[in-house]
Amino acid sequence: MINTVYRLCAPRRFEIAFSEIGMDSGVIVRPTHLSICNADQRYYQGTRDPKVLREKLPMALIHEAIGQVVYDATGSFTPGDRVVMVPNIPIESDEYIAENYLRSSKFCGSSVDGFMQEYYSITPERLVKLPYGIDLDVAAFTELVSVSVHAISRFKKIAHERRDIIGVWGDGNLAYITSLLLRYMQPKSKIYVFGINREKLSDFSFADGTFLTTEIPAEMQIDHAFECVGGNGSPIAIEQIIGLIRPEGTISILGVSEYPVAINTRMMLEKGLRMFGTSRSGQDDFRTTVSLYHKHPEIPLYLSRLVGNTVEINRFADIKTAFETDIKKAYGKTILHWNL
Repeated sequence: MINTVYRLCAPRRFEIAFSEIGMDSGVIVRPTHLSICNADQRYYQGTRDPKVLREKLPMALIHEAIGQVVYDATGSFTPGDRVVMVPNIPIESDEYIAENYLRSSKFCGSSVDGFMQEYYSITPERLVKLPYGIDLDVAAFTELVSVSVHAISRFKKIAHERRDIIGVWGDGNLAYITSLLLRYMQPKSKIYVFGINREKLSDFSFADGTFLTTEIPAEMQIDHAFECVGGNGSPIAIEQIIGLIRPEGTISILGVSEYPVAINTRMMLEKGLRMFGTSRSGQDDFRTTVSLYHKHPEIPLYLSRLVGNTVEINRFADIKTAFETDIKKAYGKTILHWNL
């Protein structure tokens, strides 16, 4: 079976390539809804290190996507099933290291072609069936939601049990998703969100409190924290967290920074703090995420606020239009209705 692949070959330039897909094993999925991530934009705009770009391109982008089963040689799914695709591809297992941290694992849109393809061949364990009637635009960025699920699941194993107040730093997509899921995965905790944009913070209606980082009450203390800022804001956020967190608290780092971040180690030592990083997610996190969609159908309703632009991809030129539109967005996710 001949498959069409849409690859980024240079910053802001795509090309069409063809590949062969075997029909004798695995599942053939037709991607239908794709979501652009900041990582995709770094490739598209060419802001990654030139050496990295030379090594990785040409490559099909996108690791946040859902699709429809076309053919299943394993009998695990029925043609027409709506599924979310797990972009992490482990090639070994380890007793202690999760699949998303194994250096040998591949990742769609980073070390192998992503989901910008006409069809995608995948093993059944890398698929999770979506609930009937779910908003497909929301489901498209399930991968991002699963990263927050993964971070919270790790937090629950690492942090001590005094979890009266959990702080989330950031007012963007990741902070919104993480604080929303904390509301359901840590229902007894108070969730406070700290950001720099008053208008964005007003969307966090499910939180117990929102604060501008310049207007935090003097008596404020938190038990644990999630840093969802990244970029140039990471040092400021982490410094503020270390100042407000109680002794022996846990700090989860989710924000990605391109440059090293200075940390106040003196106060970390004096308070005996724990800090851990979270990257990507694995099969179990996707299953937990979809089960949360099932159990709490209001979660996708809240997440629908993050759907910013939707772009119909009916012809090759529409791909560039979608990425250029995403650059100009003020907030939320750009969703591609993949009709190619």
